[in-house]
Amino acid sequence: MPDAAGYRAKWGVIIPSTSTAVEHDFNLIAPHGITIHAGRSMIHRPAMRTDDEAISVLDQMDESREEAIRQVMTIRPDHLIIAMSAEIIRNGAAGAEKFVRDIEDRHRIAVTTGPTACVAALRELGCRRVAVLTPYQPVSDAKVVDYLKEVGVEVARIHGLRCESATAIAAVPAARIARAFRELDGDDVDAILQVGTNLSTVTAAAASEVWLGKPVLSMNAVTMWQALRRNGFTDTFGGFGTLLREH
Repeated sequence: MPDAAGYRAKWGVIIPSTSTAVEHDFNLIAPHGITIHAGRSMIHRPAMRTDDEAISVLDQMDESREEAIRQVMTIRPDHLIIAMSAEIIRNGAAGAEKFVRDIEDRHRIAVTTGPTACVAALRELGCRRVAVLTPYQPVSDAKVVDYLKEVGVEVARIHGLRCESATAIAAVPAARIARAFRELDGDDVDAILQVGTNLSTVTAAAASEVWLGKPVLSMNAVTMWQALRRNGFTDTFGGFGTLLREH
């Protein structure tokens, strides 16, 4: 029998323990009848003021991710989303593929991730050259550029907000995000891409598309789009950008 609340689908979502944006964004976008259930990968030391601290945050999530998955699997989800980004791409495109494959094989469930969703979205829209916004330090920004290059996407420029902690990412105001999108834009890019799941940009990105006249892709919105399409849901709706409205 279907779940009373998630009568269309129950999705497990693995997020950093410091995240407050992912559940908000996913619940904002999810069509009625699709429910979101989070497992949290523990971060004891959230500071990321330096490259070394940023790497430590990734290491902490790697150590605790499996327990978060085991917990969320007890709801018997129909699909699993890993709402993380820097730790998935830290070993390049091949490492990201292995990351997904290992979880799918171990838990026998299909997995969607933010980085793979972004690649699918850019291909769907025919975008080959992008500008990128992240909350990261330089070490992670470099990994973003390398990953996108490996999958055939050129990065014209990247702007890292250099957030001081994993928790502080969620405190970046919408006005600052909108200003960053404007500063990143140019005639030399097909789209603007935001990376980092605790940076809530779903509404700012959709609004920015109106006055920039090109796709502005929020990682959380893009991830929900791919999860919907991979599971056979064809819902389209406004308010979250071109991709969810027209594709």
